[in-house]
Amino acid sequence: MKSPIAIPTSTVARNALVTLAVVAVGAALYWLRDILTPLAMAIFLMIMIDGVKRVIEEHTTLPDHTAGIAALSLVVVAFFGIIAFIVNGAAGFFTDMSGVSSGIGPRIDAIIADGAGLFGMEAAPTAADLIAGVDLRGYLTSLAFQMQGVASGAFFVMVYLGFLLASQAGFRRKIVAMFPHREQRSEALEVFQRVRGGVEGYLWVQAVTGVIICAAAWILMRVVGLEHAEFWTFIIFIVGFIPVLGGAVAGLAPPLFALVQFPTYWPALILLVGLQIILFVVGNLVQPRMQGDNQNVDPVAVLLALALWGKMWGVVGMFLSTPLLVMAMAILAEFKGSRWIAVLLSGNGRPYEDEDQDPHHAPPARRPARVKPPRQQAAEP
Repeated sequence: MKSPIAIPTSTVARNALVTLAVVAVGAALYWLRDILTPLAMAIFLMIMIDGVKRVIEEHTTLPDHTAGIAALSLVVVAFFGIIAFIVNGAAGFFTDMSGVSSGIGPRIDAIIADGAGLFGMEAAPTAADLIAGVDLRGYLTSLAFQMQGVASGAFFVMVYLGFLLASQAGFRRKIVAMFPHREQRSEALEVFQRVRGGVEGYLWVQAVTGVIICAAAWILMRVVGLEHAEFWTFIIFIVGFIPVLGGAVAGLAPPLFALVQFPTYWPALILLVGLQIILFVVGNLVQPRMQGDNQNVDPVAVLLALALWGKMWGVVGMFLSTPLLVMAMAILAEFKGSRWIAVLLSGNGRPYEDEDQDPHHAPPARRPARVKPPRQQAAEP
């Protein structure tokens, strides 16, 4: 009989401490979610401001200070514009829906009856029977509180962003104090560049592909005659930043609404097939070419990150799940004890593009950044 593998006591103790630390950190992230979610959004806004600033400096002759002010203004205006559109657009959408609500009930009853006929059911239930046990008032109240939370959360995001921008001036001095040796400081800056590049690359790819999808979807919805096509286009763009769930919402929500709006099934069928074709072409042909090595993450890790951050931080966590995963992989790959986690999170088993094909080959002490934003400049203090 083969003897069991002996594990050193020190290894068992270390793994137990790591497990307890992970559980404690997860509990802290969940307990402090009301404080940390606006902070996380502010950090990502600051990363976006830095990226927009570098793009402005590249394509214009504006000085550094003026380009920073212009980038800050653009990102802040866009952020508040999105919040205003979400709140006002949703309110206007449901208000306009009240004018056609008298025909929604009979139309849903007809759809249920047709569906029941396909399965040979003689007595089909009505919409009123199906929603009799649903607390609509409670759902509407919860939705109202969520809308209020979006507005208040935007205020705290701006407060955090202001303090982060104010503390940015002393960031270089802090880096020099933390890493007095030039080699260590350069390696720390490489990690920062890698994290920033991964987040910027993700945002850039999702934004460009989202615009392509929205343009094609808007044309299709206008041709079919779907009401509130602009509102649905905006929803498709926003949910595109949520992996897995974003594509499902974008491909199914407009066709379901078309079932209620139109007296026939053809418009809904055209929307369903057309949106699925658009999502398939962009997701399998356009997006992989744009991503390159920017998102070398495992699909299972993306799904688990979506579930984990969605459970802890709600909708905000879903939006930030993939950028946080990219950041975690870049940081974990820098340490010998946690590099195996980065290998598991990566898509091809190599967190860096220049890594040796041999899995037993030790990583070099210093590596160039694997992920690259649309334009990336290395900062040297």
